[in-house]
Amino acid sequence: MQGTTSKTITLTHVHGLGYSGDGQRILIPSHLGLKVYSQGKWSDGQGEKHDYMGFTTVDNGFYSSGHPAQGSNKRNPFGIVKSSDEGKSFEILDLYGKIDFHLMSASYKTHTIYAVNPEPNSRLTTTGLYYSKDDAKTWNKSEMTGIDVELSELTSLAVHPTDDSIVAVGTTKALYVSKDSGNQFEKIADLQVTSLTFGMEGNIIVGSYKQKGVIYQMDLQQKQLVEVNIPDLVEDAASYIAQNPTNTKELVFATFNLDVYISLDEGMNWRKIADKGKGV
Repeated sequence: MQGTTSKTITLTHVHGLGYSGDGQRILIPSHLGLKVYSQGKWSDGQGEKHDYMGFTTVDNGFYSSGHPAQGSNKRNPFGIVKSSDEGKSFEILDLYGKIDFHLMSASYKTHTIYAVNPEPNSRLTTTGLYYSKDDAKTWNKSEMTGIDVELSELTSLAVHPTDDSIVAVGTTKALYVSKDSGNQFEKIADLQVTSLTFGMEGNIIVGSYKQKGVIYQMDLQQKQLVEVNIPDLVEDAASYIAQNPTNTKELVFATFNLDVYISLDEGMNWRKIADKGKGV
């Protein structure tokens, strides 16, 4: 892939994190377009340098919301779009030019989309959690029973990779899981959730802050938080986490201070691949 070398890659913000379907490339949406990390090198992603938000990778591409690049003829905001060529182009799905979804996720295999709607509109008439099983052609409203906080306190959203009726929500105080498409949630841990994803085998991987940044894994059957060995995150925490879909031992996470770390052995050893937003 053609692109800028590591020396000049800058992450001005990080708005998501995921792997290409073949597990060969890490895709990071930044304020100034997609950045790609592959085989030890950074490059700019293909296509216009859009400001993708609510970014989530699936087995054949990614779904996103966000805003167009400066000088682009695309409408602002994006609503919901899907790309099957890593951002070279995208397909407009819904609410184009109307809504920017910051909290959005999709099931890796089934592509069911979940989104937290921030304001009523012509398609989603109230605020709250919605899901679509047909690429945003039709929507269902989730009841969200069991979560007693304001939408503004939701920090993260993740969908099970194969069972799209299982959805997890993180807040500033707790982790919740629903097994019926977001209608009824159960609180499964008291912690400040800073990031959230599902591993390929259906385990939850959750970032938190407790005197310092921490990452836990949780098996949904056991419901026990198991701490992952990570570098010391002083006054910092994981903002996004992803697991390689073709090699579950490989993990990557980004932090609020724009550091990015990768492990090839389930967290035993880590290598810093971005330092304060600068590609290493």
